[in-house]
Amino acid sequence: MNTLFWVLLGVLVYSLGAKALQIRGYLPDAVRIQGPLATVHTRRGRALLTRLARPKRFWRAWSNVGVGIALVIMAGMFFLLVFQAVSIVRNPPAPTAVNQPQNFLVVPGVNDFLPLAVAPEIVFGLLLGLVVHEGGHGLLCRVEDIDIESMGVVFLTLLPVGAFVEPDEESQADADRGARTRMFAAGVTNNFVLTAVAFALLFGPVVGAIGVAPGVAVDGAYEGSPAATAGISNGDRLTAIAGTNVTTERDMNDALLAAEDRTVTVELDGERTVQVERELMIVGTVGGNPANLSVEEGSEPIGVTAVNGTPVHTRGEFRAATANRTVASLETTAGERVVPIGAYVTRVAPNGPLANASAPTNTSLIVTSIGGERVTSSTDLSRVLDGYDEGDRVPVRTHVDGEFQTYDVRLGENPRDGNGFLGVDIFPGTSGMLVTDFGVRTYPAGTYLELLGGTDETGSAGAFSGLTDSPFALVYLALVLPLASFVLGIPNFPGFTPSITNFYVIQGPLAPLGDGVFILANTLFWAAWVNLQLGLFNCIPGYPLDGGRILRMCAEAVVSRLPVENPMRVVRTITTGVGLTMLASLLLMLFGPQVL
Repeated sequence: MNTLFWVLLGVLVYSLGAKALQIRGYLPDAVRIQGPLATVHTRRGRALLTRLARPKRFWRAWSNVGVGIALVIMAGMFFLLVFQAVSIVRNPPAPTAVNQPQNFLVVPGVNDFLPLAVAPEIVFGLLLGLVVHEGGHGLLCRVEDIDIESMGVVFLTLLPVGAFVEPDEESQADADRGARTRMFAAGVTNNFVLTAVAFALLFGPVVGAIGVAPGVAVDGAYEGSPAATAGISNGDRLTAIAGTNVTTERDMNDALLAAEDRTVTVELDGERTVQVERELMIVGTVGGNPANLSVEEGSEPIGVTAVNGTPVHTRGEFRAATANRTVASLETTAGERVVPIGAYVTRVAPNGPLANASAPTNTSLIVTSIGGERVTSSTDLSRVLDGYDEGDRVPVRTHVDGEFQTYDVRLGENPRDGNGFLGVDIFPGTSGMLVTDFGVRTYPAGTYLELLGGTDETGSAGAFSGLTDSPFALVYLALVLPLASFVLGIPNFPGFTPSITNFYVIQGPLAPLGDGVFILANTLFWAAWVNLQLGLFNCIPGYPLDGGRILRMCAEAVVSRLPVENPMRVVRTITTGVGLTMLASLLLMLFGPQVL
């Protein structure tokens, strides 16, 4: 039984228990139960809203801007949802973690991408969003002289998921359409403004106060690897290997390759050292690799003991043993394998430099040399290409479909560093096998900071510099960071949680706050993330959301000018049709990948 089952069972038990308490009269009149939803009503706070509403001309101008923004986003949400629904029906996607129903809920611990470690920040952002949203409705009610019947909070079981302002129905009916439209749009306007303010603070002084700590950040060690045996784990920083300081993953690889001894001394966090006795092993594979081996995440690695009869313990020994052999015999704990040795290409991009040289784009291949220089791994391929520029012509030797082929390639420009570019996707390691003598998974601490508007570990713009030039791009990248493994190909980023703060340092004027800067960054990040979600969701043009109510006002305004006999019937037809379309689209997004 999965987590979603237990959550639904708990909701059912709560609903039955709460209803029983209400029937027996144990709940106060201010609490009303509707299934798993409970609303708490109060009349307090109306006097404060009346005082705040006194500059009515300002608030009306503010809300008119909000109406324009809401209309644009409503149209965008309508076409986006319809497009997504049609795409799902035409080409149903395979179920993934992203499209699981529980991952549409902003509930830490239930949503796979929202860990419990940041639950306080997410709940705070949600409560803040609800207060400003419903506060906007209440404020505009008083600006437009609409009486307020009650205000309150909505709970899904014990979790606050909404707030509400309940206008007096008769007073609301007496207000003109413009007043009601401004009132309905005020909530999402406030959510978007809060998002902008939170992101401005995050991208500015807060992220500017965070720097990358020296060393290579460790996300974890592969099961059974030398690093795991030596006690290296998540949260550690590798600051030196065999006496050589390391800052980047390339530094780490170079230091390990240069170390001749099987046992190397590794400095962690600049404070302590451990001895790592290296063993060559395969800790991951890609499907269809020429060795026909399979190592999945969490499974035991496969040891590599010899190449062409020569014992090997390190990647340096492996590299030397394969330097003059494009095809080698590997002795492994899973048996002997004869494979071509090189960098494994999972995909050749259509219209890329290698594809333009007539290389096939419908199959994988292995690059064994570039410009006559031997390539034994993905690391070698990157290193060799760094020595070339855009426009250079080089022979690229490959193994494809059981044969060796050489292609005359005019290199493109690598968008990340401006060096030579083949236009291929590479599986890390050798020949579709992730071969290591160390076994750590690195954490892209500098990349995350860069995507939030900071700088990478070199102190300058890094691989995503071109993507972070625009404020809108920064907002987009920040919003997808919790889903980074699916969108950007790097691990998901939930925020500056305690498990990763060792990878960063606090600097500049905010340094006296210490770890409080991380708390502030998390609060701003999740407040912005949650409020943008609230604003976008409420702009969906379907009742009872704000977008549905605004749609009704707009439909009434247009239809009232048309020569029709029953304008209210036309309005109901429009709003009901659009609302049902939105409901169907949302249901398809939630359950389509599992059902179709």
